[in-house]
Amino acid sequence: MRLTILAASLAAAIAGLSPATAHAQQASDQEIAELKAQVSMLMNRIEQLEARDDAQSAVNVDTAEAIKGMQASQPKVETKGGLKVTSADGKASFSLGGRLHFDGYAWDRDLAATTGTTEFRRARLTLGGTVAGWEYKMEQDFAGGTNLDGLRDLYIARNLGPGKLTIGHFKPYRSMEELTSSNEILMMERPFASATGLFSGRQFQQGVGYLVAGDNWTAGGTAFNLRGATGPRNEGMGFAGRTTWAPMMGTEQVLHLGAWYSHENINQGSASLSASANYAGRRGPSLGIATSPGAGGEQVGALGLEVAGLFGPVFFQSEFANASFGQPLGADQDVQTFYLQGSVMLNGGRKVYKAGNGVFGSPKVTDRGLWELTARYDHIENQDIPGLEASAWILGMNYYVNSNLRVMFNYTQGDNDFSGDETGQFALRTQFNF
Repeated sequence: MRLTILAASLAAAIAGLSPATAHAQQASDQEIAELKAQVSMLMNRIEQLEARDDAQSAVNVDTAEAIKGMQASQPKVETKGGLKVTSADGKASFSLGGRLHFDGYAWDRDLAATTGTTEFRRARLTLGGTVAGWEYKMEQDFAGGTNLDGLRDLYIARNLGPGKLTIGHFKPYRSMEELTSSNEILMMERPFASATGLFSGRQFQQGVGYLVAGDNWTAGGTAFNLRGATGPRNEGMGFAGRTTWAPMMGTEQVLHLGAWYSHENINQGSASLSASANYAGRRGPSLGIATSPGAGGEQVGALGLEVAGLFGPVFFQSEFANASFGQPLGADQDVQTFYLQGSVMLNGGRKVYKAGNGVFGSPKVTDRGLWELTARYDHIENQDIPGLEASAWILGMNYYVNSNLRVMFNYTQGDNDFSGDETGQFALRTQFNF
């Protein structure tokens, strides 16, 4: 109720006092007149205050609307886990991220010559975002070299029909472990059924890809040129396709099944295509498994099968691949590789299944951090050359300090059947990403 109404009611009550009432209260006419004057002054003062309050309320409303308008016209800036800026209309954005993997190696030497050392395994800056309905990503790895030597992802992409179209420099759709981010792989290095072995030096390719994903399945294909970012122009072409299905998918239990195929056609100007094995870890001894010469116009085809699962704290993943490396003289050489790896979360946490890509990611980390015990057996061989094979046993431990920081330890026991070398490696990584 406004104060004016209260004052008016009081004035009306005083004005309505009868002479008898006034006499009963022994109040003189002069006293009543003085009281009326005071009430009139009070009413005037209340009216002035109410007018000022109404004016101030209008100013407050106008100010709030102005602030709201300013906020709506300003870009949105987010700093959680990195830096992201989005335009006021939401039609354009960019984000800045990166990763730093710093490694140290020591050796249990056998026949091969090795040197203990440290290195930045990865030192990447990543710029990504959206413009006019297109996604873009540009990533440079300064540990891989300057300019084109360190170029990793460089592409544009957008939703088209039921799937996503990607154009540029990116990984072909093949090998589950290859498509898992280096921030989330189980061990410090990927197994032989990846660009670490079977597709040696052919991790990123220039081409076009299309990926369709459902609630628990994916299907994707890539057509690409055999030229890497730093390679010479050539007419080599390849294609790869991968499909995945998770018949069981929950937070505590996941079963993943997948298959992929890759074909590379070595045409004029193409470099040689090889498979190799760093069987005792990175910067250790390497064994060449097979090569299709670039001048021969040969072909390399590979077929892979995947199975992986999560059962509470227990995780496992395995791939089997068989590849054929064409030879200019004689029969093709068949290369077979497989691995089995797994882990146990020791104090909570679960691996996260990314159904849209058909891969597993790192667990969500609590304030107390998470410990993970890891193991892998890895094998690769040329089935047409007796004894040309290598294997590796790896035991490790991962400590997730938080969602941005992980410390990794791996012990690798290598076995080169061709030379008899059994070099071992102790490796430690400090990994930071944002």
